[in-house]
Amino acid sequence: LAGGIILGVALWLRHDSQTTNILYLQLGDKQAPNTFYVGIYILIAVGAVMMFVGFLGCYGAIQESQCLLGTFFTCLVILFACEVAAGIWGFVNKDQIAKDVKQFYDQAFQQALMAESDMNNGKAVVKTFHETLDCCGPDNAVGAITPLWRDDLCPKKESILKNIFESSNCHKKIDELFSGKLYLIGIAAIVVAVIMIFEMILSMVLCCGIRNSSIY
Repeated sequence: LAGGIILGVALWLRHDSQTTNILYLQLGDKQAPNTFYVGIYILIAVGAVMMFVGFLGCYGAIQESQCLLGTFFTCLVILFACEVAAGIWGFVNKDQIAKDVKQFYDQAFQQALMAESDMNNGKAVVKTFHETLDCCGPDNAVGAITPLWRDDLCPKKESILKNIFESSNCHKKIDELFSGKLYLIGIAAIVVAVIMIFEMILSMVLCCGIRNSSIY
């Protein structure tokens, strides 16, 4: 059940419309940074393997097989080590992921403002960011006045005043998007780690109980 829940959360994060809209973008020959998906793929793999290992442990407990329970314990140790490594990787890269996406957006924004922007897909990339995140412009002076003179790039509001006061910069929105998703990944990883620790303890207790009972 825990494996199924983790797998479900990971698949939901993987196919979330906001992240997929942004991370599948391509600016000329350059692909949007998709380092974020590394953590998602690790969660998917852990969830799927946990489901299989769970059946192994359950069957081993029913059969009272020390071999199956020992294999179950070994698999859990390996999964736990992979998850700790993934957690360390995520903690180290949590700021870098949003930074890379913001740099990609800034490059597209600069191209969209250039006179020859019709020669590349910078405008299309920027519009996708703006429509997906409901924002307009980077975190600087140019971004602050963009809604006033580039209504072809920004989500259209009902009035000029709404453009000024309701349009938030995209750097802030990108930070909010990825910090929220990484927060969910972190919670899922902690829950899995706690469950794994209990599973390892209980499998060893059961294995020792079976071994002791076979002596008598």
